[in-house]
Parts: sequence; C-alpha cells; structure tokens
Amino acid sequence: MSQKNETTILVLSILITVGLIAGGFWWFTRKSGVNLNTINSGSTKTPQTGSEQPSGNTFTSVKDVPTGLFNYGGSTSWAPIRLVVDPAIQAARPELRLRYVEPSNASPGSGTGIQSLIDGQLAFAQSSRPVLDPELSRAQQRGFSLKQIPVAIDGLAVAVNPNLNIPGLTVEQLKSIYTGKINNWSQVGGPNIPIKPYSRRIVDGGTVELFVQDILGGQAFSSNVEFISTTTQALQKLADSPGSIYYASAPEVIPQCSIKALPLGRTQGQYIAPYQEPSVLPSECPGKRNKLNIEAFQSGKYPITRNLFVVVKQNGQTEQQAGVAYANLLLTEQGQQLITQAGFVKIR
Repeated sequence: MSQKNETTILVLSILITVGLIAGGFWWFTRKSGVNLNTINSGSTKTPQTGSEQPSGNTFTSVKDVPTGLFNYGGSTSWAPIRLVVDPAIQAARPELRLRYVEPSNASPGSGTGIQSLIDGQLAFAQSSRPVLDPELSRAQQRGFSLKQIPVAIDGLAVAVNPNLNIPGLTVEQLKSIYTGKINNWSQVGGPNIPIKPYSRRIVDGGTVELFVQDILGGQAFSSNVEFISTTTQALQKLADSPGSIYYASAPEVIPQCSIKALPLGRTQGQYIAPYQEPSVLPSECPGKRNKLNIEAFQSGKYPITRNLFVVVKQNGQTEQQAGVAYANLLLTEQGQQLITQAGFVKIR
C-alpha cells in the first residue's frame, strides 16, 4: 500500500473516531437533559423545565398563580397592606392583575366585601374578622363554601387626646364606657372630664363588628356614642377634644402624632402598651413615631388582637385559584416582611 493511501486511511480513521465521540456525547446530553449552552454559564434554570429557581421564599416561588384580572375588596383595615404589598405583587407576578373594588351602595368593610364575594362581584375578599355563620349559610345556598386563610396579626388600639392623664384601661372599663355605664374619666382614675366616645357604625366594617362582639359582648352602643365615617375624622375630633375616645386597627392609631394610644389590660393596673416603650412624645413626632409592640401582639399579652383573613370562594373556578394564590403570596417570607413594613404583625 502506498504512503498516500496510508495517510488517507489514517485521516479517515481519525475523523470517524472524532465523530463517534461527538455523537456519544450528544446522545448522553440529550438523555440526561443537560443544556450545553448553560454548562458553564452559571444559569439557575433547571434542565428540563427551563423555569427560574426561586432564590428564597419570595413571590416568584409561589406556584399555581392564575392569569387574568381579578376584582377584590373588603376590610378598610387592610388599606396599609394594599398600599405596600399589592404593588410589589403586581411587579413580581404581572400575570395576576388585581383591582380593588368598593361596593356601589354601601361602605367598604369586611362584611360588605364578603357579601360581594358571595354575590359574585369579587374573586376574593379581605376581612379583619372571621367569617360569620350567616355568611357561610348564604354561600352554601349559592352552591359553594367559604375558606378563610389567616395571613397577618392585628390588634385594636384605643386612642385618646394626648393631654389626657390616665395610665390605661381594662377591657371591662372600655366596655362600660361604650355601653354608657362609665361617662366621666374620674371614674377610671383620670381627671374630672366627661367622656365622649366615638365609633364607626357597625355596618362599616369588621373592626366595629369585632368590637361589638368581643368587647361589648353583643350589647348595643350607648346613646352618647357619636358615629363617624372614617378613622381620619375620628382622630381629628380626638385632637380637638380632651375627653374623647376612639378605637381602630392598631396600625392606623399607633404612629399618629395628634393622639395617644392607651395601654390596655384584663385586670386593673396590669396594662400592656400596644406600642413599643418608651412611647414617643408628641413633640418628637413626626421625626420619630411609635411602633407596634410586636411581641405583645404575637404572644397574646395585649388583650385585643385578631387575625386578618383572605376569604376564598371554594367553587373550583379561577377565582378560587386567585384567592389561594393571593394568600400564598402574602404568606411567603417576602410577603410577611412587607406586611410588617405596612405596620402589621407577621403571622409566621
């Protein structure tokens, strides 16, 4: 055999060997799912799905988030959460478009939100009190059930004029003030000033419903209770009147400069402040503001605490999927941090 032929055969042998090696490597990577373009790229994509791996428990880690526009509504106590958390959800999960809707013929609140959910006007509702038995019954009559998912801890704070000199109130004294048995601050260790209690109406939301049920024991408000429309209106009245008193969701009250939040207790003299002590003086506000006593809320030492709920319609439709996804987003580490940023206490 000539040298030329030997050279040709050698080259062909080398080419065949290289081809077999390359083909074997291609077969292996195809079977194992390895992406040759990402072997050395540092990408966090999984081999077979190509989906991004969440870095920690964030909004992007939540599965089964539906695509579409979903109406929601309910509790006014949720307003700070809506302001802080919902834009972050929209930025991270643009497929879940959220639209807050107020009722057309009633004041916004937990009760009207749940009713709108039952009536098919909302995909899910936000509530500052548990779902009531009559609401569960109405839902059953419509052919579905309601599920409440707790996502945050809140409490009711009692606010008075900042110049009122009183160490605190018991829950029983607070009840007696709003049912008319106590009508002067001197009866509870304060100055000789008539008490002027303010409240929103019971139809206005879950905060009032909870107050009537848990604090007043179902009793009616006294005739001297003046009803106002909003917490902002009530706080303005407190700032102008030395004997006034009002209650609302703690994050709406604690940071305010024009009023003072009262410590509360189950027994006289054993009061727990809803704010972190020492309290910030009005002269230091707004440069500094009072913050929630998170430990007391989480432990239950503070006597008036509650959960905030996402209420979901159990009907197997996309609105159920949207409500569950929204709750799951709030229960992520990122969601709980933003809930804390909004002034509430995280539940996990």
